[in-house]
Amino acid sequence: MKLCVIPARGGSKRIPRKNIKKFCGQSIIIYSIKTAMKSGCFDHIVVSTDDIKIANIAKSFGASVPFLRPKKLANDYVGVIPVVKHAIEWFNSQMQSPSEVCCVYPTAPFLKPISIRKGYNQMKRTGADYCFTATSFDYPIQRAIQISVDNRVKMLNPKYIKTRSQDLKKVYHDAGQFYWGKAKSWITEKPLFSKNATAYILPRYLVQDIDTLEDWTRAELMYLTLKKIKI
Repeated sequence: MKLCVIPARGGSKRIPRKNIKKFCGQSIIIYSIKTAMKSGCFDHIVVSTDDIKIANIAKSFGASVPFLRPKKLANDYVGVIPVVKHAIEWFNSQMQSPSEVCCVYPTAPFLKPISIRKGYNQMKRTGADYCFTATSFDYPIQRAIQISVDNRVKMLNPKYIKTRSQDLKKVYHDAGQFYWGKAKSWITEKPLFSKNATAYILPRYLVQDIDTLEDWTRAELMYLTLKKIKI
């Protein structure tokens, strides 16, 4: 059985009610639910939440909410692995043990069904424990600067001050869209960002982290532009 888990707690701080805030006209979690459905990969699509309103919205768009997430797994410090592990253990208790599980973030409006399918195939083909989305930084992070409280500047890595940007190693970051994994890897809490994983690379124009209201505005503008030019 292939399981999709969409983690959507109710207590987001920087963007209140983030997981059901309207994004270009509809609650942002709906995009993730619809994309997971369109991928055709899953036997069950579950929203893991501690919030009744989120649960009702999720169910109204076809996801299931067979349990409410316990409070100990719904605070600011709990990572994605324990949340997915909890969902797997619930299904195991119902004699419906998953073989592979994909965690799809509820704030991933740029995620495409084909990416979910290709990510799964890449995980299987490479024999990795996980496959997750990644994209390249748009500026060499080796040349990053720090700014003090009085606006003074200091290089994070001064040794690169004279290195040409084209000579610096290309680096990537988590794109925050999906995380495929073998069920036993989630259960044993193998680390995601390690040699256990393979990265499914996305172009930067399909990635926007949404942590602040500024991110939110940028993401909506990107989404509307991509929709207009049909990418």
